[in-house]
Amino acid sequence: MLAVTAIAIKTNDAVILTNCRPYYHFAMTTAALDLESTQWLRDLTASDTSRDEAIERLHALLLRVARSEAARRRSLSSQIRAEDVDDLCRQAASDAVMAILSKLASYRGTARFTTWACKFAIFETSVRLRRHAWRDRKVEPDESVWTRLADARPQALHRIEREQLLSALQSAIDERLTDRQRSIFQSVALDDVPIDVLAERLGTSRNAIYKTLHDARAKLRLALIDAGHGDELS
Repeated sequence: MLAVTAIAIKTNDAVILTNCRPYYHFAMTTAALDLESTQWLRDLTASDTSRDEAIERLHALLLRVARSEAARRRSLSSQIRAEDVDDLCRQAASDAVMAILSKLASYRGTARFTTWACKFAIFETSVRLRRHAWRDRKVEPDESVWTRLADARPQALHRIEREQLLSALQSAIDERLTDRQRSIFQSVALDDVPIDVLAERLGTSRNAIYKTLHDARAKLRLALIDAGHGDELS
């Protein structure tokens, strides 16, 4: 059974209103859940003020998690002003709450509710920090990467160490991949562009980027096998 209500997320700075958000009567039995998780579900699916209070508590919890994740990812947040980091964390917590409320019916109780919910905040925070870190950087193929790869042997090539294999890989990229596959493969696999950043720049989804990468890697693997390098692939 599906009912419709309005959601109010209260923070110290603002009240965020979103109309017509659904809440669910769960088919799962609450007996299978721990008491805390059961209470969270009851409060978040209530039809009175206890729901608004639960949403406020959830937002506060996820904000703490977002701030902790930002501190853990110092390599991404160290160059961002403290007030900007806090703003990103607040945005991440708010979006995480919205995502959780829209996915309550998918919660199956395999982990505590708070453990399940915190993953949303961690994901939203990491995405925002990566996007902020890349916001002033261009995302475009850098042909000099091949010279750097041959000298440095970075992780992007995994176990590809021989110059002959590197040459075969470059030829396969040029000859077997479409322009889009070539651009996405080089950006992600060679230039280390985060997938969510690339998806945003290209106006597409993460799943679409993953699909293109999968197809490109399949083509390259076949090309390298055809070129006699099958034993060197991991």
